Amino acid sequence: TAFLHGELNEKIYMKQPEGFVDSKNPNHVCLLKKALYGLKQSPRQWNKKFDSYMLSLDFKRSSYDPCLYFKENTTVPIFLLIYVDDM
Repeated sequence: TAFLHGELNEKIYMKQPEGFVDSKNPNHVCLLKKALYGLKQSPRQWNKKFDSYMLSLDFKRSSYDPCLYFKENTTVPIFLLIYVDDM
């Protein structure tokens, strides 16, 4: 469900989903308010939201691996490695 939390920075329209077509207005389209699975922008938008959240918690992003966050100003260093399978 990670990709469903990304915010969209642009207006994106889609056809009405099968099974949910308005019979009175079958040619209307839907304006997306959030990212969806299968949308090419979804992985990037989720990553931007997650990155912002981690930085707000005083984690730093590794310059060697963008999937690695760390926090060293604690009694024990904290390392967090993330992986999202978007296949």
